[in-house]
Amino acid sequence: MSHFQLQQALHAPAVLQEVPFYKPVGNECTLFEVAYRQQLPLLIKGPTGCGKTRFIAHMAARLGRPLHTVSCHDDMTAADLTGRYLLKGGETVWVDGPLTQAVRTGGICYLDEIVEARKDVTVVLHPLTDDRRILPLERTGEILKAPDGFMLVVSYNPGYQNILKSLKPSTRQRFVSISFDFAPLEAEVEIVSSESGLPVEHCIPLVNLGKRLRALKEVDLEEVVSTRLLVYCAILIKNGLDPFQAAETALVEPLCDDLDVKEGLLELIRATYG
Repeated sequence: MSHFQLQQALHAPAVLQEVPFYKPVGNECTLFEVAYRQQLPLLIKGPTGCGKTRFIAHMAARLGRPLHTVSCHDDMTAADLTGRYLLKGGETVWVDGPLTQAVRTGGICYLDEIVEARKDVTVVLHPLTDDRRILPLERTGEILKAPDGFMLVVSYNPGYQNILKSLKPSTRQRFVSISFDFAPLEAEVEIVSSESGLPVEHCIPLVNLGKRLRALKEVDLEEVVSTRLLVYCAILIKNGLDPFQAAETALVEPLCDDLDVKEGLLELIRATYG
């Protein structure tokens, strides 16, 4: 990209996007907008499947900013975020990573499950999360200054935190933070119905079932039933599957393999659907 093309990209108007459906359950939309306007990095905590990623996509579209999403993992390197030199057509050219693309274009960079990334990778974020708002690219010698439209958002599931997978205090304290949880009953019914097309009256017993499954204390599950799985179950029901079979397929089988645990979950489903 030439200097002229780069300047055009930096000053181009925001692209209109279709806003994905999201049901607010508090003041999280206002908090996000304030953080965006004040150029504050944002950390979102919450269980798997509670709507964190949908919320980010919704807010990016509302604000008219391009969204660059990265699913973090323990093999990810700093170069995966910032970029690297690649051989193209016999020439070695620099190719921006998603973080660098977001900085150059004034977009939102969303790092999902940041605790899965190696600690040396998260250090790359530090200059972007203080008043400098810069991204040094050692390989190219550039120091990119983040434009006003750039925002850094990270998320993780606190349920997975342990001594080996947690954010360093020096990283956590660079973010303002919002805690997410599963939506209240009426809101979750609306979400499941909107996402699946299943009528509200059929979603009510399904969401009630999900709430009861989450409340089980005697069953040892690594994860609880997510809103995402309730949507999948509703889609199966809408497309003709018996509710019991749909619940077994979407709510029980994805969560565990232990036969005794599965039978305990199925008993609760039988009590709901008969």
